Amino acid sequence: MTSSSSSSSTATTTVTATALAPYGWDEAWAEAFAPYDAQGMLPGRVVRVDRGQCDVVTADGTVRADTAFVIPHDPMRVVCTGDWVAVEPEGNPRYVRAYLPRRTAFVRSTSSKRSEGQILAANVDHAVVAVSLAAELDLGRVERFLALAWESGAQPLVVLTKADLVPDPVTRSHLVQDVETSAPGVPVFAVSAQTGEGLDVLAAVASGGTSVLLGQSGAGKSTLANALLGEEVMDVRAVRDVDGKGRHTTTTRNLLVLPGGGVLIDTPGLRGVGLYDATTGVGQVFAEIEELAEGCRFHDCAHESEPGCAVQEAIAEGELPHRRLESYRKLLRENQRIVAQSDARLRAEIRKDWKRKGAQARAAMEFKRGGHRR
Repeated sequence: MTSSSSSSSTATTTVTATALAPYGWDEAWAEAFAPYDAQGMLPGRVVRVDRGQCDVVTADGTVRADTAFVIPHDPMRVVCTGDWVAVEPEGNPRYVRAYLPRRTAFVRSTSSKRSEGQILAANVDHAVVAVSLAAELDLGRVERFLALAWESGAQPLVVLTKADLVPDPVTRSHLVQDVETSAPGVPVFAVSAQTGEGLDVLAAVASGGTSVLLGQSGAGKSTLANALLGEEVMDVRAVRDVDGKGRHTTTTRNLLVLPGGGVLIDTPGLRGVGLYDATTGVGQVFAEIEELAEGCRFHDCAHESEPGCAVQEAIAEGELPHRRLESYRKLLRENQRIVAQSDARLRAEIRKDWKRKGAQARAAMEFKRGGHRR
């Protein structure tokens, strides 16, 4: 390479780094992109996806690109908001040729009977679960969101929105404590976009990378996004008076640069939040139960009526809410079912376990009736 070519390449690299730094571009991404750089591709980050098209921010500005070359029929391998991609430098239309290996990915199961995964956001550092204080707390749903968040590889946190609707500090403190019990190891705090309470804390967290806002419709995500952005960027509508539920104002996932640093991905309200191979995430959400289980007499204790069950002992002594154990069982069953649908060996193991338990149940009934096993 000549001196002039080397200088030109260095200048291009500097321009790219400067332009994309606010979106999270760093030396590691530059190194991962090097093979595509050699092909003359442009690096960029996907800020919006819509029906096979996506908006990509590059050093040359935001471009519209087609994603047809990137496995369009696999929900886990399509281009999504937050991806870093290689885009053609010119063309009509322009195409995304590849996306860089994801550092993290927030995935849920689809609503289809095929139990496929659907990726909602990529390369996220913080998963912000928004829960409205204007409605009754659904701790089971919070745990479900947190299981997916932990599984994604991001650091979850819970923000209790619309705190101004609960003016009594004692009541609000109790609500925070209830959620903290269901979210071990996760920061939980109340925020209000109306009064500004808690926004400084959230902004400080969000400034440290990429954050994704998750929650049901009506949780106040778009209002919260506008408060962090300092302007009315996201459309906001009032929740229904009848049931307190919101309308879907955000219909796509949008990546936005925050004035205080960091980027934010706002997502549509999620009605269905199915687990997708989230064994690690479930274990993280219910870490205290898995820790207690290590003290059970039997290693395969079901935590029901077995002697020496440390989990049941903790419930009896008031150290562990029974609701937590039921939620843990529910999410484990759901996750096992999802995994089994795509893992033939695991399905066989589950059927074998069912047969074993069935035989044990029949033997117990025979014993109670005074019979005997042959």
